Amino acid sequence: METLRTAFADRPRPLLSYGVPFEAAAAKHINDLFHASRVYIICSGSLSRNTDVLDRLSTSIGKDKIVGIRIGMRSHTYWSEVLEIVDEARNSGADLILTIGAGSLTDGAKVVTLALSNDVHTATDLSKLPVTPSQQATIHAPHIPIISIPTTLSAGEYSNFAGATNDATKRKHTFQSPIKSRTRDSRPGSHDHDPRFHLAQHGDQSDRLALHALGLLVPGLLGCRFDKGDVDARLQCQLGSVDAMAACTAGVQLGASHGIGHQLGPLGVGHGETSCVLLPAVCKFNARHGANGERQERVKGFLLGQGVVREVLERRGLDVTKVDLGDVLDAVIRELGMPRSLKDVGVGRDQLDRLAESSLQDRWCKTNPVPLTEKSQILEILEMVVE
Repeated sequence: METLRTAFADRPRPLLSYGVPFEAAAAKHINDLFHASRVYIICSGSLSRNTDVLDRLSTSIGKDKIVGIRIGMRSHTYWSEVLEIVDEARNSGADLILTIGAGSLTDGAKVVTLALSNDVHTATDLSKLPVTPSQQATIHAPHIPIISIPTTLSAGEYSNFAGATNDATKRKHTFQSPIKSRTRDSRPGSHDHDPRFHLAQHGDQSDRLALHALGLLVPGLLGCRFDKGDVDARLQCQLGSVDAMAACTAGVQLGASHGIGHQLGPLGVGHGETSCVLLPAVCKFNARHGANGERQERVKGFLLGQGVVREVLERRGLDVTKVDLGDVLDAVIRELGMPRSLKDVGVGRDQLDRLAESSLQDRWCKTNPVPLTEKSQILEILEMVVE
């Protein structure tokens, strides 16, 4: 039986659907919720090659309703591909965009619908939409709804933010719009491990949401690691990502791990991996510089209250009375089998200067508990994770 509910208790959109096959949910909501008849699909390249999800989706929706299909987008959502889809969607008269795949496709759809509503045709047009001092004065809200069928825990489908990379500069930019209608459907495939923990300044409600999300995500991720067939652990992760994004959209500032990660992405690193490499080091950097120590202690205490986390630390020979939050995160991330250094993800020391310079331009670095305004600060963090 399908569960259809609002993702966030205080907002009518986005909607969350789970409990029935993804293709059935998509077909139902295309017809009954959005009354759409001209669907443009953006499908993961790997899913289209290795599974039958696109065939199942096309059959369920009805091929007569599908006006275009895009197979694959590069990670981190390049502007050139966004513009190709904008052109195809505009020419086909699409009245709904459906994505099936990972976060780059989700972000791509959000930027596409924003571009369509703002009459974007060229890279110059698109360059006026990101959140920068040169952003055009009036941004029109998207009028085409999106259905996202995600295969990762990026949770980007819950927010009105999107990241996309300028091909010419390889810099990733943030786009924001009042996106009105999105439904998240049941997931057809596996998910990435992205332990993205939120430690910036925010209110009591977002604190509760973030801690509840951690209580679902960390045990759920470890459960999936131990048993890939554990569907309860998968659902726990999926629902945890909802609360994590609820905390973010309630005003949490994402900080340096997210900001540097945005710029690490165009170097070929997956967003889930960027958080794994950077987050423990960012926590240690903030603590070293006297920021958010009390908050880090609170999160550390919460995590150590999870039996599965204590077991991880014990297996790794760590004394729970002597670890800091960065140590706890490091142990959990290693237990998940995720990369912990720039070397692990193929980024060398010769790339640090450029990475630091790009990161200085990212909005989230300035919202770090220790605002990153100097290149030397970012290099200090990067030096902690070079090897």
